[in-house]
Amino acid sequence: MTLEQGLAFGILFLALALFASGKLRHDIVALIALVAVALAGLAEPAELLSGFGHPAVVTVAAVLVVSEALRTSGLVEVVVRRIVPLTKTTAGHIAILTGVVALASSFMNNVGALAIMLPVALATAAERGRPPAILLMPLAFGSMLGGMITLIGTPPNIIIASFRSSYAGEPFRMFDFAWVGLPVAVAGICFIALGAWRLIPRERKGGVLPEDMFTLKEYVAEVRVKSKSPLAGKRVVHMESAAGEDIAIAARVRDDGQLYRPESWQPIEAGDIFILRADPTDLTQFLGKQGLELVGPEGEIRSDITSSALKLTEAIVAPNSPLIGFGPRTLARLARDEFQLFAVARQGEPIGGRLHNVRFQTGDVLLLQARETGDPKVAAEIGLLPLPERGLRLGTPRRLGTAFAIFAGAIALSMTGVLPLAVAFIAAIVLYIIIGILPLRDLYRHIDWPVIVLLGAMIPVGQALQNTGADILIAESIAGTAGILPTWAIVALLLVATMLLTDVINNAATALIMAPISIATAQALDINPDAFLMTIAIGASCAFLTPIGHQSNTLVMGPGGYRFSDYWRLGLPLEIVVTLVAVPLIMLFWT
Repeated sequence: MTLEQGLAFGILFLALALFASGKLRHDIVALIALVAVALAGLAEPAELLSGFGHPAVVTVAAVLVVSEALRTSGLVEVVVRRIVPLTKTTAGHIAILTGVVALASSFMNNVGALAIMLPVALATAAERGRPPAILLMPLAFGSMLGGMITLIGTPPNIIIASFRSSYAGEPFRMFDFAWVGLPVAVAGICFIALGAWRLIPRERKGGVLPEDMFTLKEYVAEVRVKSKSPLAGKRVVHMESAAGEDIAIAARVRDDGQLYRPESWQPIEAGDIFILRADPTDLTQFLGKQGLELVGPEGEIRSDITSSALKLTEAIVAPNSPLIGFGPRTLARLARDEFQLFAVARQGEPIGGRLHNVRFQTGDVLLLQARETGDPKVAAEIGLLPLPERGLRLGTPRRLGTAFAIFAGAIALSMTGVLPLAVAFIAAIVLYIIIGILPLRDLYRHIDWPVIVLLGAMIPVGQALQNTGADILIAESIAGTAGILPTWAIVALLLVATMLLTDVINNAATALIMAPISIATAQALDINPDAFLMTIAIGASCAFLTPIGHQSNTLVMGPGGYRFSDYWRLGLPLEIVVTLVAVPLIMLFWT
């Protein structure tokens, strides 16, 4: 091993460790790796920023914008209206929702497809009296399975297609992935719907009443004792008695802002601040009776939550939300007085402590106080996905036929070779803007910029592996097993390794790391590299073991009430099914 190869491996392992730790966002980790490659001199100066102009990066950005145009056109909503009557049985309910989200995610962004179907799943769960936990994890997995089917289904497929150009002279075409991806997706959906959903822990599936469907069991709220409160001048034991079993006094706030557990004998004075844990309905009634008022993130007093002009509503923080990493003050600024933060829950549990210390993460469930006549567009603008209240309310289709015709035209232009895929989609975006399907203000809002930066920074890092010959070194090690293992076993090992990697780091980063290694391995074994590239494409879409492996998993964690350890229970058997189906198909079609 040369010094340059050692440096390349060191940078790669550092990036993997930082990705897995989750302490830094994936785009920041990618930028650190890029700077390290530059300082080590492992890439030419012209190569260091070439990733940001790479066709794969431009294509991913264009696909995200086109996905938003299809979403606003109402395409999926029309399909949903047709399938709601088919949700009578549990198996049918899971199969139809998971199938629709898979179909949608094969032509649009995975998370975008899931965001459309999430309120549908929750609303139909309430109508059928089923707990959302049996629907939401299958829904998230279905969005990833659907991404395997086409070139534009998921960023890893676009990356893999671009790597094929390096040795074959042309990328994979739109439906080349379907030879393996479609049977794998169908097998996965059938496996989940026909009984595997029962592997979701029993405590997530039982005991949920329809009226509790959209609310977590309890939230944490910060309240202050009013001067005319009947509790003023009494002791904590009187508050505990008034709260009963439905409301817990989680903590009391000292003058210096520190929290502590109050003792029953301690007196209560006007202005004292308490942290309460309760269901929002119970809390609303308790505040009114006991003369308490909500305290805002910066200490301001909230308006009367019992006002008939106000309502409590829940929303999920989406992966592309500008709130991520920021606190309630940012929410208040971006919300423009449309709503106020009442409480926050994360991973199915209320967040303790003071509200102003919270930093929002993807999948957080926010309880908001909103005006009945408020503008629903504000929530969408700041990356919040409202959970439905009662009944199923879907958007009105907006120039559906025109939007679909433009999309189909872009696909046709790319498949016939008239225009590269990125340029065809850019042309579609221009048409969407001109005819008003996609508002100009939304042109860049729905691009997942951290993913774009990740791709642009990691492409030169992958190039450094190739420049130093580090990828060949790994490939020769794998090729050394050729005398022991048959080709199908090497394909299976690559698939499993990619699955494990994508469970802890971003799937696009997984594809960027594994693609050059797979090509070098195939060339060392004198096997068609297409087979190994397709293996990486399938494996990078199988982030089923953890909630951090894919944004779809993170998004359903809160409303589904899942815990970190719940995912592997269904995800591990599903990955086994994917392996058993994918390996023979890869050997059949691509070797």
